[in-house]
Amino acid sequence: GRSRPELLAVSAELRKTVEAFEEAGKTAVVVTVDESPAGVIALADQPRDGVREVLEELRRLGVRRTVMLTGDRRLAAESVARELGVAEVRAHLTPEQKVEAIQLLRQGPPARRVAMVGDGVNDAPSLAMADVSVAMGARGSDAALEQAEVILMHDRIENFLAAHRLSRRARAIIRQNLTISLGVVIIMVLATAFGAVPLAVGVAAHEGSTLVVCINSLRLLFGRNA
Repeated sequence: GRSRPELLAVSAELRKTVEAFEEAGKTAVVVTVDESPAGVIALADQPRDGVREVLEELRRLGVRRTVMLTGDRRLAAESVARELGVAEVRAHLTPEQKVEAIQLLRQGPPARRVAMVGDGVNDAPSLAMADVSVAMGARGSDAALEQAEVILMHDRIENFLAAHRLSRRARAIIRQNLTISLGVVIIMVLATAFGAVPLAVGVAAHEGSTLVVCINSLRLLFGRNA
């Protein structure tokens, strides 16, 4: 078969069929027998289960912008984007153009942090360029997995939400720990310097704050909402 029916002496009816499939966002492939057109096969990408729900949840969590970068034809890409609720599509991109798109997204204005999710060899350069790179673990190419900072096992895209929530919780706990440890140190140093508390009490308070920080960090191990 050939994917470019204009190279064949196709009938007007067959050409209309091809155009109808392409306008519907499908990739039309003309099947030939002995160099003569025999029919058309329409191919369409099927989004992973749960992708639309994941994107909606990310928007609720504060992700301001989602962009589809793909090497597929625009009509096919826009069809998938409509199904997923993605407003911005950049189609028919080479790997180099994907990298350029990531660079533009990072520059803003204002400057942004960009997370890239991909699984193919062509995604590896743009994964390396993104601030946070995420690869699909089961079907992802070796090149994509090598560049990724986060790997979603079992190809479950909803695990990206779990990773996002975990990172937000970890950042919040880090801030809490810094506030606790530095706050106690500053208070005890000042109090000890002015004689408000004995040195032994200051040391005990410092060691106690270390214990509090450790216990607070352990919250990451217990439950998603801890």
